Amino acid sequence: MKPILIPVVLFFAPAMALAATAEERGLEIAKEIEVRDTGFHDFKATMSMLLRNKHGEESLRDMRNQTLEVDNDGDKTLVVFDEPRDIKGTALLSFSHKAGDDDQWLYLPALKRVKRIASRNKSGPFMGSEFAYEDISSQEVEKYTYKFIDEGGHEGIPSFILERYPVDPNSGYTRQQVWVDKERYIALKIDYYDRKNSPLKTLVFRGYQQYLDQYWRADEMYMENHQTGKSTLLTWKQYDFRSGLTDGDFNKNSLKRAR
Repeated sequence: MKPILIPVVLFFAPAMALAATAEERGLEIAKEIEVRDTGFHDFKATMSMLLRNKHGEESLRDMRNQTLEVDNDGDKTLVVFDEPRDIKGTALLSFSHKAGDDDQWLYLPALKRVKRIASRNKSGPFMGSEFAYEDISSQEVEKYTYKFIDEGGHEGIPSFILERYPVDPNSGYTRQQVWVDKERYIALKIDYYDRKNSPLKTLVFRGYQQYLDQYWRADEMYMENHQTGKSTLLTWKQYDFRSGLTDGDFNKNSLKRAR
């Protein structure tokens, strides 16, 4: 370091220390969330997706999800649509990664082709819902930088409030503010801010259940878009952990086999 900078650094040292403390604490909370959710290996579940437009009109979709935990990397996920008939067999395969872009492929049965989702399009809506493609991938710690904001509460539950900032320049968000249950270290609510740093969406997790005496999963995930007035409610059912899934259940051929 050049001598001329030393007085400047010393002058700002207390402020820098406070900022570092907030960042370190935010990262510490994120890592604890990950540690507590590691080791489930795999699970299957059924889902319903209720879409509601700004006029209150609704449409319902039924889906299946299967997820495989990958050592030292992100999860692999396959989502298959069963209803309605016009989108039956549509499937999304996601390989999340701790570093670099996620890999995602969408199978469209009407065209009988697999389409790769480009990283620059990850902020686009998933099948017309208020969830973006980047929301569907597992949220690895390394995908963000963090900052602890405050302690508060969500619906009476004592919470940590932290902000996370996407590392990927193709993200549709500048930041996300997350409410984390202080006891269970699970997300309760996430506020999303768009590329102009304006409020975009809010995701609320409801009805958490514990599986295998350790892993918490929400029965409902409600995403509301504040800019369009639209919303999406994901309802999860029939969780089946450690069902024997392997890498062979997660490849581009499995997209076409999914029915």
